Amino acid sequence: MPGKHAILSASSSHRWLACPPSAKLCAKEANKSSPYAQQGTDAHALCEYKVLKALGRDSPDPTENLDYFDTEMDDCSDQFCSYVCEQLQKAKTLCSDPQILIEQRLDFSRWVPEGFGTGDCLIVADKILHIIDFKYGVGILVEAENNPQMMCYALGALDIYDGIYDIEEVRMTIFQPRRENISSWDISKADLLAWAENVLKPAAELAIKGEGDFHAGDHCQFCAVKVTCRKRAEYNLELAKYDFEMPVNLDQEEISAILPRIDELIAWAGDVKEFALQSALSGTKYPCFKVVEGRSTRRFTDEAAVAEAVTNDGFDPYEKKLLGITAMTSLLGKKRFEELLGDLITKPPGKPTLVPDTDKRPAINTAIEDFQE
Repeated sequence: MPGKHAILSASSSHRWLACPPSAKLCAKEANKSSPYAQQGTDAHALCEYKVLKALGRDSPDPTENLDYFDTEMDDCSDQFCSYVCEQLQKAKTLCSDPQILIEQRLDFSRWVPEGFGTGDCLIVADKILHIIDFKYGVGILVEAENNPQMMCYALGALDIYDGIYDIEEVRMTIFQPRRENISSWDISKADLLAWAENVLKPAAELAIKGEGDFHAGDHCQFCAVKVTCRKRAEYNLELAKYDFEMPVNLDQEEISAILPRIDELIAWAGDVKEFALQSALSGTKYPCFKVVEGRSTRRFTDEAAVAEAVTNDGFDPYEKKLLGITAMTSLLGKKRFEELLGDLITKPPGKPTLVPDTDKRPAINTAIEDFQE
């Protein structure tokens, strides 16, 4: 049914697997779209058209109906199409008749009540089932390893094609061109099915009933009830015991315990502050607080009229500024950009940042290590 959303969707599985009772609470909230979501929808539509066209199948060109179409989206969808075609050729080395499906509805309700989703691209062949998911977002780097959304899609695909093809292994790939990220991960069919029975199914049974324990963590980021969630508040307020401690008075173990929580604490505080502001604007009274007008900056009421007036007075009202790399890439297209400017681009070392040791980036030498060397 068009517009229908699964309570236990694959896209939200990262959250409800970690916090089962959040699923039913989120289902009661209005589904709010955003410009970023629409941008992703447009990019997916363009990818679907280009892949189907490359496969020789009829498909209407959606370009003129897209709200966010630009050179970057055109280039990213070209990259996705090329990658899919390459993977299809590889699949043909495994069997003579691999299947490729684009925007395929996948049902994994054998493990998750009413569970379904849409796979961007499935390439089914003997030995390997390949699930490819297109991510147009640039804010969050998405990895394929142990990605529950991809694993749910893979289960839905297995439910259709296991037995028709002699599948032994599942390969999951995240294709995220705006982050220059192609992340792939392989898992055996046996291990995937074991995860489905031992991890996915029990959590889903709790989630569909609104049962289980609340848990706070990174998965709260896109939760619809994260602002008012008491468990998330308790989780973040645990850091309050350090309020009156100077960092120099904390030992290494205490600081190590705090570090993973700081980003979530800042995000939670911002969420609460914004929620309180919107509630106050709607009439909610918070003791000892009031809504006032914030700082404002001057601006022109009519830029065209300003430019005309200044020009008539003998001055140039415009400043010239070289386009940034992203804007220049959009202007020229990625291929032409590399041809013209590839030798004129440098990437200096990034600012040092402290991350968990599970981060895939190599560690840099610290001051003490440089001294020892």
